[in-house]
This record gives sequence, structure tokens and C-alpha cells, in this order.
Amino acid sequence: MKRTLSSVAVSLAVLVNAGCSQEQKQQENTQIETQTETSQQLWPKINNQVAKLNDVEERVSEIMATMTLEQKIAQMIQPEIRDITVEDMRKYGFGSYLNGGGAFPNNDKHANVEDWVALAEKMYQASIDDSLDGSTIPTMWGTDAVHGHNNVIGATLFPHNIGLGAANNPELIEKIAKVTATEVLATGIDWIFAPTVAAVRDDRWGRTYEGYSEDPEIIKAYSHAIVTGLQGEPGEGFLGQGNVISTVKHFVGDGGTVGGDDQGDNVSSEEELYKIHAQGYVGGLNAGAQSVMASFNSWHGEKIHGNKYLLNDVLKDRMGFDGFVVGDWNGHGQVAGCTNASCPQSINAGLDIFMVPGDWKALYDNTLAQVKSGEIPQSRIDDAVRRILRVKVRAGLFEKPSPAQRQFAAKSELIGKQEHREVARQAVRESLVLLKNNEQLLPLKPNTQVLVAGDAANNIGKQSGGWTITWQGTNNENADFPGGTSIWDGISAQVEAAGGNAELSEDGSFEQKPDVAIVVFGEEPYAEGHGDRANLEYQAGDKRDLALLKQLKEQGIPVVAVFISGRPMWVNPELNASDAFVAAWLPGSEGLAVADVLFTDAEGEVQHDFTGRLSYSWPKTPTQIVNRGDDNYDPLLPYGFGLSYGDQSILSNELDEQASSANSQQSSVALFTGTVQKPWQMWLYSGDESFTVSANTHEVGALFYRTIDKVVQEDARKLRFDGSANAGIRLASKSFFREDLRAKLGTDVQLSLNINLAQAPTDAVYLTLNCESEGDVAGSCVAKVDISEQLKAMELNTWQALSVDLNCFAAQGFKLQSTVVPFELSTSGKLDISIADINLEKKPEQGSQLSCQ
Repeated sequence: MKRTLSSVAVSLAVLVNAGCSQEQKQQENTQIETQTETSQQLWPKINNQVAKLNDVEERVSEIMATMTLEQKIAQMIQPEIRDITVEDMRKYGFGSYLNGGGAFPNNDKHANVEDWVALAEKMYQASIDDSLDGSTIPTMWGTDAVHGHNNVIGATLFPHNIGLGAANNPELIEKIAKVTATEVLATGIDWIFAPTVAAVRDDRWGRTYEGYSEDPEIIKAYSHAIVTGLQGEPGEGFLGQGNVISTVKHFVGDGGTVGGDDQGDNVSSEEELYKIHAQGYVGGLNAGAQSVMASFNSWHGEKIHGNKYLLNDVLKDRMGFDGFVVGDWNGHGQVAGCTNASCPQSINAGLDIFMVPGDWKALYDNTLAQVKSGEIPQSRIDDAVRRILRVKVRAGLFEKPSPAQRQFAAKSELIGKQEHREVARQAVRESLVLLKNNEQLLPLKPNTQVLVAGDAANNIGKQSGGWTITWQGTNNENADFPGGTSIWDGISAQVEAAGGNAELSEDGSFEQKPDVAIVVFGEEPYAEGHGDRANLEYQAGDKRDLALLKQLKEQGIPVVAVFISGRPMWVNPELNASDAFVAAWLPGSEGLAVADVLFTDAEGEVQHDFTGRLSYSWPKTPTQIVNRGDDNYDPLLPYGFGLSYGDQSILSNELDEQASSANSQQSSVALFTGTVQKPWQMWLYSGDESFTVSANTHEVGALFYRTIDKVVQEDARKLRFDGSANAGIRLASKSFFREDLRAKLGTDVQLSLNINLAQAPTDAVYLTLNCESEGDVAGSCVAKVDISEQLKAMELNTWQALSVDLNCFAAQGFKLQSTVVPFELSTSGKLDISIADINLEKKPEQGSQLSCQ
């Protein structure tokens, strides 16, 4: 395992003290000096255009001279809006706070602009109220606006970064950043956790779409452009009322973990770490980025949140970064020897702000005690607070009006403004990459009979992907995107305006045989952690979209495939079944722009040509991990590929369709892995009231529901029953259609889940499965098992596995081949329980924990 220079130095010193020869000492000292020189040459001094002005430094010193230790620690604590009250802010004076993905003012997904500004104003006023904490330092609100102001209903949503990378247009990126800043400012927020500058080297990573490219060339230019667009040019007007603070993230190497494992280990050499993974920091810091977010990943086994060499020696000392380093979502808790509630190692390594959703109070108290004991030097606290205040002074937070009084505050007309949507529409057009175009099928003439099929054709949520209103981008409907358009919307408008006829049919059926079929299909939305994959095969084991393509082609209908995805994927069978194939990535809220490129105008003239080019290499096999610059570079389609109109298609129509045989046998069917797996949806009910989950916090009658963290962000669900009514949580398909799960799993199956019990049940707790009745007797296929005794035997406040043999349900009439509800948990009593990792899986040899045989 590679160690940092500091650990190498310590090891060598031990050897010296043990009595090694003078010659050995000289060799070892030479080695250290050589490594240090190499490091000095690798990491450049940034051209800090945001100079340390004397008046800024004097102002910071004046403020710090009046601060208590408690006030300083509070500047370093960043809670989440679901975990603090306005009174907490008044009492502690936190330096900042955030809303995580899917967190909203008043826990209301449909909170309006005035609601956002109202919360910002209350928090701001509480922070400058010195009646309790003695501090008047203004707080700042940070948010993940990663493809537009994506947490806010009605905002302009741009293509995710992978699509913007294909556009390769830094000037456009700066425009997008300016639009994003404006819409964020309309909600009273000061600070954006963007841009992500990961160089993605393994497309199995669930955050692939957050990276502009696998190659640092585009990333470096884009980082400079987006930071400039968000913050303004350094100099007069920098971080003015039309700008927000930007964050270059995640430092460093998040896109290069082994196996594409989210939060995993990067084992690149230091030279590779700099030349491939750090170029976005060179671009962004040279543009004046004021904050850097530490990465979840490790470098050679050491978590970045605790890596002093990278955070302090490289980033701050060598590169000269004088802003602050903020942690990621409880990332400090992953450092060796740390917990979410205590991590002096991170502060000592160079972390300046803890991002601490959940129990911020324990972290505050522990950090305060660790400074008083000397475990954290006072000098490190002073350095962190100086950096935070330096940015606040530069951003004018002490002089700017309160959030409700600022230039753009509460101007709802700025959210989704038409001029903003036009910028997004341009971005969509430029992001599209044409991979195949047999016999110049594209562009299409609009005055024809057009069939539009596929489940992504009229689905703005699916085309927008993760980080869209909710964290994972799930549980959204078209009504959640006022002003937005689906791909179908654009096609139908252009076809009908030209006198043609467009028919929407998700399953590909039609009343009149079309001249052409456009099939829009692709990945379901996902975000970090939950988007990791074992390989790149599209729809392994369930080729329903391939069947749709073949169904249309077999009827002699020319087929245009529009593929929605957050990464390049192995789609050889789908390519073979298509006459033209477009990689549309995740275009965002302006789906109508796709038709601008697919169709000519009414006179047959090209409106917009395909100009997008692959910023990621396209894989030849499901397991191929391939990047520009590899020694044996042999992708299906290379970096930079993309057809324009008139170019000859080069792809064979008989690409190899043989995937790994390892995919043919399923040992489990995931129901809930942090996100609910298709085709299931999560329902909550209490008494006669029920609805599908659409936010990260809900209350219905006797049931309180909230997303929580088990291993990664929001991968578990907390359920609290107050006993006033029968209530529960249920997984079911949207229309309660049946699914044949026996064909995938066989008959020797168990239901498994992980449970964390906070309060034992006071009544029966039922696991229920249901299937479509084969007769007319309602409920003849309902089966339930009481697990209250198993729960009562569990240790409290610790995660434990529970598995139930499906024979317990089959004996009551449940049929796996006709599954409608594969999981339901309910009780009429009191219960406080968290659940995660719900699966149907083949029963192990030792059997299930709860067996009915």
C-alpha cells in the first residue's frame, strides 16, 4: 500500500533510530528529498487572482479578536435544515448550514420561492442575533445545485455534466453557471456545492454522470468557466449580489476508485493523481474558487477527510489555496478512529468545516472538549476560522442585505425564466451524440406519421436523472416540472406544426402504421452509492427495451433509438435493433430540444446538426473499462467520436450480442437498496389514507417517515408508529400489476432486510406479501407473518439482519409468480424502527432465520 510522504518519513525515522548504517541513512534521506522535490514539481502554485487584500485580513483579525472558542467551533459546524431549528441557530450561531438532496423548507417538496427565502431570512437573522451566543457573524446556506437549482420545483434543469462534456463548449458552461447562480439567489441561498471535477475512469461508478469527461482536458477548462460564472471575475464586482460562492469538489481522486466503488480507494500514483484527477482544481482554483470539498474516497487506504498531506501540505501549502475546505456528508466519520460525533483527526488534517447532518450537537461538544484538552491545537482552529471568515468578508456577507432584501430575493419569475430555458435548450442540442445513422435516416421530416415509444419519452423525471428535486431523482412526476418539457412534447409540437401526425405509445402499439418510430428509453434515475453497477450491460436479465425495439423493427418500421443514460453502456443488442442511435445522456427539463436536432424544419432544412462528441469512450463489452490514453485502447467507439449529418455510419449492424454468462442466473431481486427498484413504488398509509412517497420526510396519521443514513447517504428509512391507527409501508407497482418473480428466482426463496430497532413494538408487527388473485375472492392471495417476537428479541439501536422463508407466505396462498406487493410492514401499535436493504433472494443452505417448516 502506498503511503503519504509524511508516513514514509516517520517510518524512515524509526529505522534510523534503530541503528541503521550511515550509508542507509544517506540513501533514505535522499529518497525523502527526491519524493519531496517530485511533489513540489507536480503540484503547482495557483495564480491566486483573489489577492489577500490587507483590509480583508485586518477585518478578519478584528472579528477573531472578539470571538470565544465556542463561537469559533460553531463556525466550523454545518448542520442540515432537517436537524436544526431557528432557535438552534440563535443559540449556537453556526457558520453555515445546508439542505441535502431532497430536503426542503418545512419538509415540503413543493415549497415555493417565498418559502425558501423565508427560511434563509430566519436563519440569517438568528445568526446575527447576539442575545444568546454573543455573535453577529452572518451564516451562509449551501446547496447542491449541480445541474441548475435542482432542488426547487420549476427551476431550469440543465443536462448533467456528462452531456455538457460532450458539448465541449466552455463559453456555454459559463452561461449555465450564471443562470444557476441567479436562480439560486432567488431563493436566498449564498453558496453552491459545484462544480464536480471528477475524472471518471470507471463508468461503473454511480456518479459517472457528474463528471464532464474521463480525460482532464475538458475538465480543467470547464472548472475555470463554471467557477467564473458562479462567482464572477476576480476583481471589482467579485462575489457581488449576482454571484454565489462556488465549491470545487471532491478533492481528490473520487473518479478513480478501484472498481468504480463509490467512496472507495484510489490507488493511483501521485503523478497520476495530479495529472488525471487534479486538473479541475488547477482550473477552478485559478479562477478563484473559494471553497473545496473533501472527497469520500481514500488514497492508498487513507481517507481524504483525514489526509493531512493532501488537504494541508498539497492543497493549502503547496498550491496556496487560501479559502476553506468543507467536508462531505459525515465524511469525517469514515476516517480511521473517528465517528460522526468525534473526529479531531479531520480538523488536524486540514478540514475547516464539518458537514454534519444528524447529531451535530455531539460533534460540537466533542470538538470543543478536544480543543480544550489540546488534542486539537488552538492554532488549527484559528486557521480554519480565519479561512471561513476570509471567504465571508470577500463575499460581502457582512455588508449585503439580509436574504429577503437582496437583489434577486423571492423573484419567482427568475425560476425557470424563458431566457434561462433557452440556454438549457442550447445545452441539450449540443450534448446529443449521434452514434449510428444507417442510410441517413436522420434528420427526419416532420410532416410524416411518427410513433413515439418507450417509457422515457414522456417522463421529465427520468430524462433528468438523479439530483432532481429528490436526491436520487425518484418519486417525481411531470407535474413536478412546471414549465419543463418532455422529449415527446418537443416531437409532437414539431410534427403537428408541420402537418404530420405524432402518436405516443409507451409499449409501441399503434392505430396507424408509422413511417418511423422514435423509441426513448434508458436508465432509471439514481445518485451516488445507489448507482454503482457490477458491469455496464444495459438491462441485464430483463431486456424489455430491446424487445420493444425488435418488435417495431420486425414490422418493417425504421427505428430511431434515443438512449437516456448517466454513462456509456454496453448496448450492442439495442444498437443492432436500431437504424439510428442517439446518446442523449440526461438532458434535464428542456426535453423539447431533442426534436430540434432530430427533425428538419417544415421545408426540409436541417435546424441543428449533431455537434456533440463523446467525452467518454464507449465500451465494446459489458466488462470493458476503457479510457483515452490506455496502452491497449480498443473501445467500441473512441473518445471524441460523434457523427454529423451526412457522415457515413461506421457501426456494424451485427455487433457481438453475447454478454457474460454470469448475468444469466439471478440469486436475488432487489426491492429496496436505498432507492426503490423498478417496477415497485413505496407507499405509506394510515387508516384509510395512503399515497406514494414523494419526499424524504412524510407524516400520515399514525406514521412518521424519514430517510436516514445506514452506510451511505439516505440508504435507509426510519418509521415511527404512534399506535393511534393501523399504519404501514408498502412496496407495489404503480398500477398494482403482477410480476412473475418465480421465473427469476425459482421457488426456494426468502425475504431479507436489515433492521435497526429504536423502540420495541407494543402490538403485532406484520410482514405482508400479496399477489393478484386467480379467482374472484378478494384477498385470497394475501399472506402475513407476525415478526413482533423477533423484534422484541433484538438489541436496540444496532443494525441486524432478518430473513423470512417465503414458505411462510406460500402456505397462506401467496404465489411468487403473481407478485403484486413483495413487501409490506404494518402495525397498529407503537414502534420505532429503521429498515434497509430489502431483497427477495435464494434461501441459503442454513435456511432462513424465521422458518415455517
